[in-house]
Amino acid sequence: MDLQEYLKSVENLVDKSLFRYFGDAPGQLDKASAHLLLAGGKRLRPAMVMLAAEAVKKRSSDRIFPAALALELTHTFTLVHDDIMDNDSFRRGVPTVHTVWDEATAILAGDVLYARAFELICKAEAEPAAMVRAISMLARACEEICQGQSEDMAFENQDEVTRGEYLDMVRKKTGALYAAAAGIGAILGGGTPQQAEALHNLGMTTGIAFQIQDDLIDLLTPRGSSGKDRASDLRAGKKTLIAIVAEEKGIDLAPYKRNLTDDEIDSIINDLENAGVINEVRQIALDLVYNAKAGLSVISESEEKQLIIEMVDFFVTRRF
Repeated sequence: MDLQEYLKSVENLVDKSLFRYFGDAPGQLDKASAHLLLAGGKRLRPAMVMLAAEAVKKRSSDRIFPAALALELTHTFTLVHDDIMDNDSFRRGVPTVHTVWDEATAILAGDVLYARAFELICKAEAEPAAMVRAISMLARACEEICQGQSEDMAFENQDEVTRGEYLDMVRKKTGALYAAAAGIGAILGGGTPQQAEALHNLGMTTGIAFQIQDDLIDLLTPRGSSGKDRASDLRAGKKTLIAIVAEEKGIDLAPYKRNLTDDEIDSIINDLENAGVINEVRQIALDLVYNAKAGLSVISESEEKQLIIEMVDFFVTRRF
């Protein structure tokens, strides 16, 4: 099975399971909680959990599948809250939760997803010590995500943000959950401490690269193709790596913190490409993935290991 076939099979499995758990939501809060969760998605974090488990022990992913769902719920809870903070109108091709209901309901909906994520991970089948480590890892990741989001918002009011500050923020905001996905899969699957650490580190590093690529997609993808508002980071004045590298090259993106037409966005992209900003940012992501794959020597060669390698390559080549 190639990577896209595998990801599609996981996506279908996760979708069916989520509809079984959340598809018949009775009340308004339950409906709000299920809204974005059931709108689709790439389901990459569940795939990472399952691949990590299979890479350390064959046929282990079935018994830990609830943990894979827990990672998707955790991811979705962060999206619901992020959309409120960023005032975004669309996510996954549908109106965001706070625009369909209201901000208070959206906050509570995210909280419900957060709580149910921990309920689900407890349904995985593993040794008690492994369960404690996995639950602790997920809790720590949630804390780091909040810290990263707080730093991301604080950057908007800073005159200057360095590359190091940005990468540390992204390590928490995005890398932590991918690290948890890979680490939890390895722990619950029965891997050694060395294997769990290697996969956790891989998830962390490639999660950073994933976010860099996400920032590129936010800017470069035409309206309607990504399911999100186009150039939302630019319009919000976010200090992404694109903005940091642009400033290093003498391009100030601060004046574009406003509503922009598609023609204006296209003009900005052209300026950034001509200055080499886009290529440099993309190369940083590629270098991160290259270094991450080098740490997998403690994992035996297998189809699942190869799929993990292909998956992290996909993180920096995807277009939506």
